[in-house]
Amino acid sequence: MLEFKNIIFDLGGVILDIDYKRTIEAFSNLGIEDSSLLYSKSSQINLFDQLEKGNLSEKDFYSGIRKLSDRKLSDVEIRNAWNAILIGLPDENVKLISELKKYHRLFLLSNTNCIHEKAYRKMILEQYGSFIFDDLFEKMYLSHHLHLRKPDSAIFRFVLNDNGLKEDETCFIDDSQQHVEGARSAGLTAFHLNNKSLIEFFKTEKVK
Repeated sequence: MLEFKNIIFDLGGVILDIDYKRTIEAFSNLGIEDSSLLYSKSSQINLFDQLEKGNLSEKDFYSGIRKLSDRKLSDVEIRNAWNAILIGLPDENVKLISELKKYHRLFLLSNTNCIHEKAYRKMILEQYGSFIFDDLFEKMYLSHHLHLRKPDSAIFRFVLNDNGLKEDETCFIDDSQQHVEGARSAGLTAFHLNNKSLIEFFKTEKVK
């Protein structure tokens, strides 16, 4: 049994339910060809990277998408397609994290962006009556605020140093293999969720 004092969680695909196919399909419907090659869980073009690093404004992102589609799309059309990936926050994940918080220091580390952050904050507020991540996690680290993104090992080291965490006392959980490898390069024990739910992970993996 592996025991850790600290657990760092990814957000989308780990805690928050998401579906890349929904946004890929929505982009295709807007006239963006080869959407699955431009944006996916495993890779994406620089436009999306720069948005996640906070180096691109929401307005400039919409302009970039219009160029890709070569159509006169509205900001709302693009925003709705981009936010289609977001599904919701399962109650079972909230209950699990609440229980884990009794025994661990918990942190959130996400590659996200200003558009998605506004959307999932609103979604969670409507679903739970408050933005409950403020209670569930000691701190949240979002790529577009840090100007860093996974799998760069620098973002993992930042979280460790910011909280005085020791690598051998900390684990990281993510649904993307490349991010798991990035965490390992920073000295963390990292687990790939690999299509398991968070509940299934803690039931089957020897993690405590």
